[in-house]
Amino acid sequence: MFHREGQKIIITTFFLVVGLILVAQFYINPEWLRYALQIGALALLVMILQFFRNPKRLVTPNFDEILAPVDGKVVVIEEVDEPEYFKEKKKQVSIFMSPLNVHVTRYAASGTVTYSKYHPGKYLVAWHPKSSTENERTTVVLHTPKFGEIGYRQIAGALARRIVNYAEEGEQVTQGQDAGFIKFGSRVDLLLPLDCDITVKLNQKVKGGKTCIASLRKQDD
Repeated sequence: MFHREGQKIIITTFFLVVGLILVAQFYINPEWLRYALQIGALALLVMILQFFRNPKRLVTPNFDEILAPVDGKVVVIEEVDEPEYFKEKKKQVSIFMSPLNVHVTRYAASGTVTYSKYHPGKYLVAWHPKSSTENERTTVVLHTPKFGEIGYRQIAGALARRIVNYAEEGEQVTQGQDAGFIKFGSRVDLLLPLDCDITVKLNQKVKGGKTCIASLRKQDD
């Protein structure tokens, strides 16, 4: 299954690859060059297909957990001052996506979208410390039943040139539901309350809609 955001590029790439293979078959010599071009064209098609794959993941919504919004590797866990919306300290968990990861963005929790804004910006490499505030990005805030308001940012990287965000203010969303897509790379930052427990570690690989990122802090008896 492939994401709808990849439909046009998949179709275009398919016809280009078929055309290149046919041209090479009848007009390219020597034989080794013909095969090299044909194999290269097929490899490009496979790369595009794997990039836009959208595996189905059954998610049972859990109000006590924040799930990973994307596939990738945890590269930041820290307290930050969030100046755009919250204007207070938050726990930030950042997940970096390589070109080999699934690039679907999923809602990390169920709730109501209270804020959704696009920001044009730079295209620094996604692991750069300033990418969260200077790169092209979207910021989305959800009001959840148990965590209160949580936020996430889709951040473009050096290769990414298009962020797709489906979140609309006032919309009711469900944990694990498709929230958007980032074409060709980058990262997502989660902005969470200080009193939640982070359940992942640095450099841990996570799966969107599957891996628990944070849970409610247990109260002492």
